[in-house]
Amino acid sequence: MTVHFILSGETPEHIAQAIHLENPAYLIEFHNLHCARQDRIVGSMNPGTKLLLPDAETVRMYNRRQDAPFRQPRLNPDIPFAPENFSKIYSVTYNGTEDNGLEVKNTILSYTVSVKWIRSEGGSHIFHLFKNNFEEGQGSMMADLAAQSVRSLNPLEVVTGLKGEITAVRLTQEILSQFNTIKARLHDRFPDRYAGIYLDQFARAISDRDLFSSKMKDDVFIRTYFAAVRNTFIKGKSALDQKIGEENIRLPVVQQIEDKDDSAEIILIQDAAVPQDSAGFSGQYVLQAATGMVKEIEIRYHIRQFGVKEYGSLKIE
Repeated sequence: MTVHFILSGETPEHIAQAIHLENPAYLIEFHNLHCARQDRIVGSMNPGTKLLLPDAETVRMYNRRQDAPFRQPRLNPDIPFAPENFSKIYSVTYNGTEDNGLEVKNTILSYTVSVKWIRSEGGSHIFHLFKNNFEEGQGSMMADLAAQSVRSLNPLEVVTGLKGEITAVRLTQEILSQFNTIKARLHDRFPDRYAGIYLDQFARAISDRDLFSSKMKDDVFIRTYFAAVRNTFIKGKSALDQKIGEENIRLPVVQQIEDKDDSAEIILIQDAAVPQDSAGFSGQYVLQAATGMVKEIEIRYHIRQFGVKEYGSLKIE
């Protein structure tokens, strides 16, 4: 048994986590059983109050009861992924800011995405994605070219595992067979020299299936929508990686279930697994409880590297 004096802002959850006690409720129970009558704690714990902490063996005894709040079944769901016959159109809004200390660059992009389940294939699900209705804040020629290039590839074919995590992105055979015609049409519409360089790079990516899949898996919508959010929950938490920023930096994320009385929805709250000054992430996924399919997503992130600060937010609804 040790003596601890409660610090300002400290909660039972903080103290319990520090001594590996699963259920914070036992902190006050243990203290009141072993302290003098005048030192008993009733209600909340106040800063400066003396708190008697259990030793390691007593902590293990408490933990064997397995009654910590995070062990409740509703906070450790086996999230389904049942996309059969699923079809939905989402509106997507991305806001990004890049600050290099000399200038600040803002990007606002909105578009729609139609997600349609096509079939099961072995241990995979196949979806078709249609991106349309692009609006870019600056309205530049290159932004228009990028939007037209993406639209020309509709539909993209996305392959996922049985839990909805992305495994590949590919073009349909129809688009591949027509690509030379598509490229020529884009050249005619955008005869600028820089547009030509962009289209040549675009064509090279199309010709290399693995390169194309790798690049498209880093698309902001695709990487977010098909993230591995249905990973197994252990002690009320589930781990995955999210990619953030223009450089697609991989950031470990921990997610928990928002505990609410709504059997129709599963709300996932995500935060960076290790808080740090150079990068941060927060997100919320709203899923249909019956199928595990996405209803809404909202994420925010920041990253700082090589003297450049980048902030971004993405909303899918």
